[in-house]
Amino acid sequence: MLYRERTVDTPHGPVDTPTLFPVRNVGKRSSDNTPGYTDRIPDLQTALVNTRAIKNNRPQWERLTGDHELRSEMDATAETVVFADSGGFDFEESDPDVSAVEIVEAQETIGADFLGTVDLPLSRENRRAENQRRIDESTRLALEASDAHDGDGHLIASVHGYDPETIENGIEYLEANGKFDGYAVGSLVPIRTDYERVTKLIIAARRATEKHLHVYGLGGITYQPLLLYLGVDSFDSTAFIQSAAQRNYLSPGHGCQPIAEIEGLDRLPCPCPTCKDSTLSEIRADRTLLTRHNLWALVTELRRFRFAVAADRDMEEYLDMRFAGNPVANRAYQTAKQQIRRLT
Repeated sequence: MLYRERTVDTPHGPVDTPTLFPVRNVGKRSSDNTPGYTDRIPDLQTALVNTRAIKNNRPQWERLTGDHELRSEMDATAETVVFADSGGFDFEESDPDVSAVEIVEAQETIGADFLGTVDLPLSRENRRAENQRRIDESTRLALEASDAHDGDGHLIASVHGYDPETIENGIEYLEANGKFDGYAVGSLVPIRTDYERVTKLIIAARRATEKHLHVYGLGGITYQPLLLYLGVDSFDSTAFIQSAAQRNYLSPGHGCQPIAEIEGLDRLPCPCPTCKDSTLSEIRADRTLLTRHNLWALVTELRRFRFAVAADRDMEEYLDMRFAGNPVANRAYQTAKQQIRRLT
């Protein structure tokens, strides 16, 4: 297994990895439904924000360039470690409307601890030439960010590709020509159901660098154990928000369950503070409560993995059991296991 634990020093304090960066919707005008959590979950002093959305929200941007702090704006503790991506997901069908230098300046202004470079996501529907153009442009923008960055935050270059060689070559080229503190693999969300392909891309990235490795968009309850097994240092997720919006209840080991289909219970089995203090009917009626529980479920998944490692459990036996109920994910895990055994 490639799992590893490290402590990364940031301008807002150390962060133990592997870790989850919950996506905060700060900057978005209509969907700021991420409830505060940093004062409730002690080991989750992290957040991922969209730099472009914050910069484009003019009233908010004027406050942040005045005397307001981003973490106060998010109702988060002052020690919260923030990963600010570029908002590249907004460029799925267009080119960026902001420069690499402008994004770095904005990330430094809001006090980001991890700065994600401007990137152009790929699509499986694109022609090969268009995806290659997007890979080349993302590489060029990452190198511009490298030239512009002179702050204390960690600069994380975005890399894209739908085959392992492209991922490896991209990281090696950026490492040779820029100054980066780590790399983030993007464009995986559109192919997330292709577990085997995704795991091969992540193994390629892990093999190409010993630096910090982030994976964009796959920190949901099924993918988390795979990412940990593959040695990913951090990942982000909107799964807790999206599942609550669809009225789904997340449960480690069981995936998601429509909460409307849970009947005959007054209390749910999860011991998190939300489920401990609220009845099923209260959680069913309150989207914020459901969102808070779902975030606790993601944290519990991470804690379980850490516990199994600390207890010196046979992790492959643990994951064999963990994925037994998901044939598709299990095939990807078994393939990854064979690849990793050849690496170690």
